[in-house]
Amino acid sequence: MYWQETKENQRFTVPDDIVDVVYSVDCRALPVDHAYALSQAIQRALPWFAEEESAGLHTIHVADSGNGWMRPDDPSALLHLSRRTKLTLRLPKHRVEDAGKLTGQMLDIDGKNLRVEKLAVRPLSTITTLFSRYIVTREGADESVFLQEAMVLFRKMGVHPKKMLCGMEHVIATPDRVIRARSLMLADLAVEESVKLQQQGLGTDRKLGCGLFIPHKDIREVKPVLE
Repeated sequence: MYWQETKENQRFTVPDDIVDVVYSVDCRALPVDHAYALSQAIQRALPWFAEEESAGLHTIHVADSGNGWMRPDDPSALLHLSRRTKLTLRLPKHRVEDAGKLTGQMLDIDGKNLRVEKLAVRPLSTITTLFSRYIVTREGADESVFLQEAMVLFRKMGVHPKKMLCGMEHVIATPDRVIRARSLMLADLAVEESVKLQQQGLGTDRKLGCGLFIPHKDIREVKPVLE
């Protein structure tokens, strides 16, 4: 754990060069570890997605998974989706129109059908508590090492978190490799820092849902889960 008090943030206008494209979906269930299959399905439907440097995929989570901090241990277990479940891509603004071509398509996710429905565009948030479900880490790096290495990367970006909490290690499987990652929450950022992290992310494998930050209401809601 890393913890330091902070000052109030000032007003900031969020640029719209990076946005979240949010789709309603019709899907009963997906495997817990669906990142690779979902990413491949999106790349088949949107061939440009793989080469778009600023593009990322938010993997699908449901309410009873604890916003990503708690997940079933078995990667083949199923997440049961509701009609409120969304599929979200983080994209540069100039790709929003292209992303519309995903609507109406039926994606095959490891044998589970996911129909993509209507689209909405959501700007990045000014909330100064951010959460990333998966930040890629080195094998054998414990919590302390992970936080130290993350802080080095943040400082290179000009970001200075006052509070950081990381979760347990997750494994994301692909046919070629196994990716090890940890969840990470940051609190009391400057608004400019929050937006920069949402725009740029941290680390590798954005197309598999890693390194992407989303707003979270309050770090105090998560701290007891980790203790």
